[in-house]
Amino acid sequence: MEFQWVIVGAGFSGCVLAERLATQLDQKVLVIEKRDHIGGNAYDCHDEHGVLIHKYGPHLFHTNSKKVWEYLSQFTEWTRYQHRVLAMIEGKGVPVPFNLNSLHTLFPAHYATHIEEKLILTYGLGKKIPILEMLKSTDEDLKHLAEYIYQKVFYGYTLKQWGMKPEELDSSVTARVPIYISKDDRYFQDQYQGVPNLGYHALFKKMLAHPNIKILMKTDFHEVKNSIHYSKLIYTGPIDAFFDYKYGKLPYRSLKFTPYHFTDRNSYQDAAQVNYPNEYDFTRITEYKKLTQQKVPGTTIILEEASSYVPGENEPYYPVPRKENNVLYQKYKRDVEQLENHWFVGRLADYKYYNMDQVVARALHLFEKEIIKDIS
Repeated sequence: MEFQWVIVGAGFSGCVLAERLATQLDQKVLVIEKRDHIGGNAYDCHDEHGVLIHKYGPHLFHTNSKKVWEYLSQFTEWTRYQHRVLAMIEGKGVPVPFNLNSLHTLFPAHYATHIEEKLILTYGLGKKIPILEMLKSTDEDLKHLAEYIYQKVFYGYTLKQWGMKPEELDSSVTARVPIYISKDDRYFQDQYQGVPNLGYHALFKKMLAHPNIKILMKTDFHEVKNSIHYSKLIYTGPIDAFFDYKYGKLPYRSLKFTPYHFTDRNSYQDAAQVNYPNEYDFTRITEYKKLTQQKVPGTTIILEEASSYVPGENEPYYPVPRKENNVLYQKYKRDVEQLENHWFVGRLADYKYYNMDQVVARALHLFEKEIIKDIS
């Protein structure tokens, strides 16, 4: 087989670049995907009960980039959805990120009002404060609140999700779920939010529906690379796997999903996502009908449990942001820079904890600033 381009991986990065190469440059593209479906971890499907689920955990699209939103809107209409998350704390469903509503849910009114006034005076209304920053407060009340939030909201969840304490990770991880000095209890405040109204799989199918694009699924690139002739390669998988782990294995976190369906009820919990930072081994329960707003009898929930990634046994989901891991990644990146006509992009290839919109923006930037320039 001979192609102008081979793209390894049919997640967001691979699909965006395949679409751009095919439609904008009239290039012949082969997309190689080891799974039996396109869409990577954003893949969704109907379970045996007809409920549309996200197979690899909830994917809520949100962005402040009009460019990214308009690009994807070529391939889908959107179900407008504002994500709200509860965390079970002392038997109560408490909004997270922790905000002023959370404060009043957990504490007596007079105390909550007193602390609210201090938070606004100290940090300002509408500000987002990382927990590790608030822990440095010299105010006795705020210090006590920060310690409470750290123990009840962050510590247990982070330990389960990442296998380490919050302060052992790069500060960018805890900054993703800050303390929000506001009564806006949405999980995201981005301008554009939603889920594809026919699902992510339909979005990806439309994105790849071009005669210049061929898809080879259930295929490991490493097993077929010597039998495929191509001019240029885009790789979206784990960067260490590409180089056969020559410097050692980069750590990733993996996930295990356990579904349950209920025929005797149409609702299971008060929010689409409920986190369990302190109880049980799993981290969260997602009820998918509340995300998609699908109208079918019964309801499906999925319990999510994190674990270490073991190549060949499970899937890599999250790079582990730590200084020593970045040092190892840089060794592989230097090897990438020595390759001609090779581009590495995406959460696993860049070893970056991207959101979906960041993945799309990164792929579009690569196409516009490097690939077009290289071809011309």
